[in-house]
Amino acid sequence: MYERLTKCPLCKSELFINHMVVKDHAYSKESFIICACKNCDLWFTNPRPNEKNIGKYYAGNNYISHQSKIKDLTDFLYNAVRRYTLKQKLKEINSRSIQKGKILDFGCGMGHFVKTCQDNGWEAYGMEPNEAVVKLAQEDNKINLIKDFTALEKEKKFDVITLFHVLEHIHHLNKTVKILLGKLKKRGLLYIAVPNRTSQDAAFFKENWAALDVPRHLYHFNEASMKYLVEKNECRITEILPMPFDSYYVSLLSHQYTGSKNKYLKAIKAGYLSNKAAQKNNNYSSLLFIIKKK
Repeated sequence: MYERLTKCPLCKSELFINHMVVKDHAYSKESFIICACKNCDLWFTNPRPNEKNIGKYYAGNNYISHQSKIKDLTDFLYNAVRRYTLKQKLKEINSRSIQKGKILDFGCGMGHFVKTCQDNGWEAYGMEPNEAVVKLAQEDNKINLIKDFTALEKEKKFDVITLFHVLEHIHHLNKTVKILLGKLKKRGLLYIAVPNRTSQDAAFFKENWAALDVPRHLYHFNEASMKYLVEKNECRITEILPMPFDSYYVSLLSHQYTGSKNKYLKAIKAGYLSNKAAQKNNNYSSLLFIIKKK
């Protein structure tokens, strides 16, 4: 059920240490160790559920990106912000694209972003490993879905490939990035958004920072470890953009996990302070990396 890594999943170094113990607040209430690699600066959950058994950790009602129903105020706020950020993501992509070509959203969840791109004139596709979520995506959004890597191999190359809060979930990190880059056109763009473990809200909440989200998050990136990943794959980061809304939502969940009273007001304060601090060093709660092949 669990697998223990003896080498860093990114750089294959054996020089890593146990860094912190984090509880799965969202579902199982189990505790997991996060290790820190001394070579590439990646943090990773270890041991972790293997690929066959990880699915049960997404089964809880708290995993909102795989849900279509609004249960409480937190869900309402998440969905309201999502509608806005979908437009912002599309705006960022359109501003860097000469024309609307072919786009793949890898780990598309319910398919909201694929639908947004499709309605905007893109030839849009999604990939999602969770079969139950795929069914909902087809029913709710009627999008083009690529079933697996075998089907992906038959597709022509893409102008844009996006992974919005997906890379941290993937068991086969290097292999998956290599496959996706192989399906990207020479002048195509790869967009990768991940939580940033060096943000102020991460430092404030420590092991209760909701974006650690063990064991669903297998990796915990910062700018240095992302740069290592990109350079290892003979690419370069062209831009690093902030995702300022994430600090508010992550702070809300973090206060919720710690049982804070007035969690909504405290989340607004924590999110604001994190974003204000990030204006000096770009250490926002989440970062969007725009990547090109060399």
